[in-house]
Formats: sequence, C-alpha cells, structure tokens
Amino acid sequence: MGLCYNPFPPSCRLQVVDSSRQLKNADNKLKLTSLKKKTRPFNGFRRASPKLFAYYGLKTPPYELDALEPYMSKKTLEMHWGEYHRGYVEELNKELAKDDVLYGYTMEELIKVTYNNGNPLPQFNNAAQVWNHDFFWESMQPGGGEMPELGVLQQIEKDFGSFTNFKEKFVEAALTLFGSGWIWLVLKREERQLAITKTSNAITPLVWDNIPIICLDMWEHAYYLDYKNDKGSYVNAFMNHLLSWNVAMARMARAEAFVNLGDPKIPVA
Repeated sequence: MGLCYNPFPPSCRLQVVDSSRQLKNADNKLKLTSLKKKTRPFNGFRRASPKLFAYYGLKTPPYELDALEPYMSKKTLEMHWGEYHRGYVEELNKELAKDDVLYGYTMEELIKVTYNNGNPLPQFNNAAQVWNHDFFWESMQPGGGEMPELGVLQQIEKDFGSFTNFKEKFVEAALTLFGSGWIWLVLKREERQLAITKTSNAITPLVWDNIPIICLDMWEHAYYLDYKNDKGSYVNAFMNHLLSWNVAMARMARAEAFVNLGDPKIPVA
C-alpha cells in the first residue's frame, strides 16, 4: 500500500493537542498545541509522536442547517449531522484513545490503513462514516441540481453517452441498492474514466484508490424524516435541487490533474 493520495482539499485532519490539556470543544478546529515535529515511519506512513493525544473534530456543513429546505429539512440536518455524524466522530475518538498506534494519520490515510485489505479493523467503520458524511454535506448546496458545465460535463458525456443517461443510471443505482450504503460518482484511476459505484454500509471508494466526485447517502436516516419510505423522491430531490455541481467541477479538476488526464478545465483550488 502506497502513500494515500490527496486530490481533495484538506478535510477532517487529525487534531493534536498536548495530553495534559483538556479538549474543550470537539465541534471547532483545535489549534496544534505543543506539537513535536519528530515523526517515525509506520506501515509506509508517518505519524505523530505517541506522546500526544489526538482527536478528530466534527466539521460543520458549508451552509446553515435550514438552507437546503424544502428538499432537506432543518430537522433532518439536526438529527443527521447533529446526532448521527457527531456520534461517529465521538465513537472514533473513543476507539483511538484506547491505543496510540493510529495517531497522526489524515482521515484518508486512517481509512485506508484500517480497511486492512478487506479485513477492517475496529476503527474503520466510524472513520469511513465520518469522511463519507463530510463529503456528502459538501456535495450539496442551496439551489443546486443545475446541469454542470466545463470539464465534469464533458467527462460525463464521454463516459455515459449523455448527461441524461448519467442521471438515469445514478438514480437507478440508488433505488436498487439493498440495505444501507452510499452511491458515488467516482473517477477510476486505472481506467481514467467516470463510473457510478454502490457501496454498502460504511465502505468508501477510497479503499479501492478511486477518486470520489459526488456521493449520496442512502442510509434510511438520511431521508426518512422528510420522505418516509419514498426513496425515489429523495433521490430526485438530491439530483435536481441539492447536488452541487460547483463542488463537483472543482473536485473533477483536481482529479484530472492528479491522474494526468490533461490540463484542468478550471483552475485547481
């Protein structure tokens, strides 16, 4: 396993504080306190000194909790982000507190290490769910859903035939997913093309070295308060009114640069 690629902007970074000081607010970014610069190699990665105690923080969605209404209610965000997502962060930190062997990783690195080649370690599910939810919130915006422009649209038309075909396949994948999981638009690094991927439970395409562009949460708690068991209305609301193609275009530009598909169609952030 090589070093974890990073075609994404920094997200969910490890927060390291002096173990003699108390964590006061897990919702806000913590300043690095008394961070020692010495690191040592571990499984091909480098990690922080085990004498430091580390936490992952709960990131805030990039909009107010009522900003996605009427397609996703404030009540849903309060429950989904404020309870479920928060719970994954808290449980992950509890698991990491038991042993310092995994301190010092970015979240992406932690996910790949704890996936353990398909034999997940106890920390994997919570780590993956934290990352997946951060990515999901950032995949939406108020007034989203309009047809994308520039690079991502060109790649979609190339790999799916048309934007309409892509939407139909994405919706079909969401509605045929059995149980809980996620639907992803990913850039496959080896094939250098876009694909729609289903993952069950907490699995993320990061473990297969695919680069996510957008994702949709298909766990029941993501839609039940607003749509009950009407998954079709939830998926269509996401595609037509919530999906942030602005974010997708920026992610696609970074992904293109990373896999050397050519010059990014828009400036890389």
